[in-house]
Amino acid sequence: MKDLTPTQKIRYLRNILVPEIGMIGQQKLLKGRVLVVGAGGLGSPALFYLACAGVGTIGIVDGDRVELSNLQRQILHTSEDLDQLKTHSAQNKLHRLNPDVCIEPYSEPFTAKNGRELVKKYDFVIEATDNFEAKFLVNDICIHAKVPFCHAGILGMFGQVMTIVPGQGPCYRCVFGNIPEPDQVSSTDQVGVLGVVPGTLGTLQAAEAVKFLTGSGKLLLGRLLTFDALNLVFREIELPPPCCDVCRAAKLMNS
Repeated sequence: MKDLTPTQKIRYLRNILVPEIGMIGQQKLLKGRVLVVGAGGLGSPALFYLACAGVGTIGIVDGDRVELSNLQRQILHTSEDLDQLKTHSAQNKLHRLNPDVCIEPYSEPFTAKNGRELVKKYDFVIEATDNFEAKFLVNDICIHAKVPFCHAGILGMFGQVMTIVPGQGPCYRCVFGNIPEPDQVSSTDQVGVLGVVPGTLGTLQAAEAVKFLTGSGKLLLGRLLTFDALNLVFREIELPPPCCDVCRAAKLMNS
């Protein structure tokens, strides 16, 4: 692996001192490629910490522009960024934070058409979207492409996070079935969200990406971690083995 420069050794010293990371782990991070789908409440903290950690290439997929109501939780963006594309706003902040990192912005929604080509370029995906259609789409594309990803969801003062490695545990569809009808679920547009909740969950997603790239620790495989900010309680739920049609189809394709 490529040696770190003297400047990089200083920048990443606190990472390197962590026994589970070390110099080799930092080199792996600098070679790593992570795609973040969504540059909002979840994506903002995830992107900040990925850039801080020195993940070498970070892709950002988001077709939205910064709105005033975003600023209560989407910490990548400021009042000066209103009406800017979120990808451009994010790229500007992350470049100033860490010039080492290559930011690849995709100023468009994540779709079935572009998603397959995007996902296969990266080692790990962070699903930081705000709607069920996108969450199921990220899941299905990642399973077929055999690219691991970390899901998070938020609502009100609650959130959840889980990591999916295709072939090594259940996926999002195994746990949550199919896309719910609009009248079956609430959204943050209807009931709101406390800003620190996506901050907490997005940070956990970044931690999962770092652990995967460095090969350290135990990922949230087969486990759903829920967060209750109201009572400050984390709960871990053990999940069943893979059982959905998408996982079965992917297994047949790879057998």
